Amino acid sequence: MTGVPASAAGGSSSARRTGPRGTSGAAQEPVGRTNPGSAVERVAAERAATDRGTTDQGTTDRGTTGRGSADRGSAERGSTEGGAAGRGGKIAAAAVNQASVWNVANLLTMLRLLLVPAFVALMLGNGGYDPAWRSFAWAAFAIAMITDLFDGHLARTYNLVTDFGKIADPIADKAIMGAALICLSALGDLPWWVTAVILGRELGITVLRFVVIRYGVIPASRGGKLKTLTQGIAVGMYVLALTGPLATLRFWVMAAAVVLTVATGLDYVKQAIVLRRRGIAERRAALKETEA
Repeated sequence: MTGVPASAAGGSSSARRTGPRGTSGAAQEPVGRTNPGSAVERVAAERAATDRGTTDQGTTDRGTTGRGSADRGSAERGSTEGGAAGRGGKIAAAAVNQASVWNVANLLTMLRLLLVPAFVALMLGNGGYDPAWRSFAWAAFAIAMITDLFDGHLARTYNLVTDFGKIADPIADKAIMGAALICLSALGDLPWWVTAVILGRELGITVLRFVVIRYGVIPASRGGKLKTLTQGIAVGMYVLALTGPLATLRFWVMAAAVVLTVATGLDYVKQAIVLRRRGIAERRAALKETEA
């Protein structure tokens, strides 16, 4: 036991345990050597990671494809719903435009048209000379004339002008006035020439308006409005069975109505001639500019 020095024994043990960097000699592998087991494990780990990445990428792609399909489906549904909404809006707009015919102004015009046959029946009731029936006829005539004052004003003020109103309003005016004049002349209360002058003027001016409408519109004048008011008052006084001073007064009111009827008719003819000449001159000037 005493033959081996302690320092030598200790040195040998230390040499076996300690390598170049102070690590265990058994744990330290020489440079340039690779552990086969460790290499195989690293390859397997890399393959597993690659497989997981591929799987994740496929899942992502499938998710993206699924979201794209969903987005396309949503876009298609949105387009379909938008188209349906657009068609619904057009149908609703058409319904509103169609329903706009039934406005207050047109209803008053239609009321006047319905009052025409009612007025004739009341005017000729019981032989046409009964004061009671004539009073009822006057009431129908007065309602028609009053509504004539309001329907045009309402249409222009509240933007209720329609094609139906443009056609039906003048027809209703001429119809109620013509019916009253013809009934009065048929009963012998009013000379036929008065009826002929008033109705001839009204129909003639209406036709004239349509003839020159391509060149412009003849505006209603103050004289025309005064003529309409005077005619309404005069005819209303003749519808009533008046006697005495009132009967004399209605004669002069009718005379004033006839004068205004003729005067405003001539004025409309003059305006129509001027409007036509101006329109023809403007068209010729435009044609020359186009040719130049």
